[in-house]
Formats: sequence, structure tokens, C-alpha cells
Amino acid sequence: MSNLNNQLVIAEREDVARGIRLLLASPLISERAGPDSFDLIRRRREPIRQWFDYYCGWTLTVEPRLGYARLAKVRTASDPTRPARRPRTGRAPFDRRRYVLLCLVTAELLAVPVTTIGLLADRVSHASGTDPVVPAFDSARRAERMAFVDVLRLLESYGVLDVVDGSTDSFVESAEAKVLYQIDSTLLLRLLAAPVGPSQLALPADEIPLRFDEVLGLVSQERRYGRTNDDGAEVAPASEIQRNLWLRHSILRRLADDPVLYLADLTAEERGYLASPTGRQLVRRAAEQAGFVLEERAEGMLFIDPDGLATDSRFPDDASTAKVAALLLLDGMEGEAVTAEQLRISAGALLARFPRWAKAYREEDGPARLVADALAVLSGFGLVKVSAGLVQVLPAAARYAAGTARTAESQPEDMLA
Repeated sequence: MSNLNNQLVIAEREDVARGIRLLLASPLISERAGPDSFDLIRRRREPIRQWFDYYCGWTLTVEPRLGYARLAKVRTASDPTRPARRPRTGRAPFDRRRYVLLCLVTAELLAVPVTTIGLLADRVSHASGTDPVVPAFDSARRAERMAFVDVLRLLESYGVLDVVDGSTDSFVESAEAKVLYQIDSTLLLRLLAAPVGPSQLALPADEIPLRFDEVLGLVSQERRYGRTNDDGAEVAPASEIQRNLWLRHSILRRLADDPVLYLADLTAEERGYLASPTGRQLVRRAAEQAGFVLEERAEGMLFIDPDGLATDSRFPDDASTAKVAALLLLDGMEGEAVTAEQLRISAGALLARFPRWAKAYREEDGPARLVADALAVLSGFGLVKVSAGLVQVLPAAARYAAGTARTAESQPEDMLA
């Protein structure tokens, strides 16, 4: 019997670790989109919830009857490396117009349980037309309809919209398309992870662009710490308990959510907490319980997922031209700071060397675009820092090395490492 109990304990521990990593990669998991993942999280929801609450201060909501699990990640730092993406070939990130339409659409969806795409477009057009700040939505323009469809497709992927009849994409070709939706208003309300609703701030619209960082801190304010944002500015005297709670959560949030944690990016308080026996023990225990391998270096540390469950993007990865170029350009930097112009020359040499590779970058500005896309990849993975026209290689880049590039046509002797 004791052996059976041990096996059950081990099985639960593995399930909890897997559930934690699945939610880190996809903070919203629905029964319809991922039945196996949702079932695991539903069965182990209490220990999973406790892990996120204790180590990160994040709230996990599991609705077995409604069929979704939502992890509300709170971070006060903006992250341009993880935008909403268009559900089309290329997965281009949302632009400003699409984000505006996303806010308008979600606001209008709260009012009705069922709607059609035409009625929704009319409501968005009316709402934007009466707003002195937001440009009016015009469904007569194809570009506007395409942006509108991208927003709706995103909400479909979240499970907020359920297509009862018709096809959302048909609206791109005609504003007269007939599509019927059912709205999950409960899930819609769960999408916003900010502790403070933006509407509660009552700031003049013309001041928001000038005070964006301040606004981001205000909507992300968590009263449990007695602080407003990551810089430690206090709105009320924080107790020692609040201080330690904030230090624990701020460090573990970055370890769980970012590719790498550099000590240089931490405050003096955070570095002191992490260097203490208590801090180190908590970090190691959190990694073990979540199924991570903790890699510690002099410059920082990172959580490594041997199963690759906890990440929505991988590097190295030959799935995109930008990632292949990123690896090749990184290998050529050799730990030194270089200019964007130097990288452009290197990218041009790569394109000349492999004429059948990177066909999307064959125009005159191709090398510059390839460098920009590659640097976006490297910055997103914490491997380089771009500042004042200089590209500085960061310590974590030493983990990667490349051999000779290979394309499907050339088949050179060596492969990418």
C-alpha cells in the first residue's frame, strides 16, 4: 500500500508541475481548445493555484462548468516582445488600430449574449464615431474590415466568441456577410489581468500617451504590497511582511515569465533577497515543484524546461528565417558590441551566400529588415541589448554557438548547433 501511495504522490507532483508550465505558456486554457490540458489543470487546480499564489502572487481561476482556466499574470513592465498576433500567414503583430478595435469590440460584446458581425460592426462604428479621440470605424473600407476580422478571430481563439453560423473571414470580402456569434461574457471579463480597471483612473485622454509608464503602474497596482510599481515607490509605509512578499513575487515572476533573469536588472533589495539563504532556497524549491531545472551563473539565472512546455517560442529554432538569421548573426558578434550597420553588412553577405534562402528579404532593404527581425528575436530572448545604435551581446548568449549555415538546397557539411 505504501508503494501505491508513493506512486500516487509522484503522479500528482508530475501533474502539478506540468500544469504550472502549461499555464505559463498559455495563461488561458479552454476545454474546447485543449481538453487534455484543461482536464489536468481541473483535477490538480488547488496545488497549482497555491504555487502561483505563493511564489508569484498571480491568481488562477478554474471554471470546470464553463470549461476554462485563466491565469492572471500581473506585470508592471511593458513587453513589446509578446504582442497579440494576427491569425494569418506570417503572424504579424497587432498594430495600434487593431488594439483600439479590440478595446471597442470587447466593450460592445459585454452588452449582448448573442450578436451578428454586422450588428457588432455597427455598434463599434457608432461608439468610435461619438468618441472625440478614437478614429471612427468604417466598415466600407477593406483595410478596416480586415483589422476588425483579426480582432474577432483573436477573440474566437480565446473562446470568447463562438461562431454559431457563417465564417468570420467572409466579412473581409463583404460588409454584408452574415455571421452569428454567441458570447461568453464571463470569460470576456476574465481577459483583463490588470488589478485596477483603466476606467477607474479618470485621466484626461490627451495625457495618457505622455504618462504611459505611470498609467501602466497605476492599473497594475497591487495593494497587498503597499506599493504602486516595480520601482518600489510606496503609497503607504510597507511592513516587513509586505516587503518580503513583494521581493519574493517580483523575482519569481521574472524567472517564471522571462527567458533569463540578469542580476544587473534587479534592484539592490532584490539582489540582497536573492543572495540570502531564504531567497535561494525559495527559488530552488519553486523550480523543483514546477519541473524546471535552475541554471545559476554569476550574471544571473534562468528556469529551463526540459520538456519545452512553458514557452510559447523557442530558440534556436529553424521554424522562421528571422530565428535562423538571429543565430548566425549572434555567432558573428563574438561577445562584442557591434553597430546595426555592421550587422546589415553581415546579413547582406548571408543573403548573397545563400541565394535561395530568405526569399522574403530579397528587396533592396532586405538586409536591414532581416537584421531588425533578427534583433527582435535576440532581444526577446534576452541575448542582446540594443541602445543608441549599438548592439551589446548579453551573457546568456554564450549558451549558443553556430556552425556553418545550411539551407534545404545547399546542404553544407555542418548544421546549426
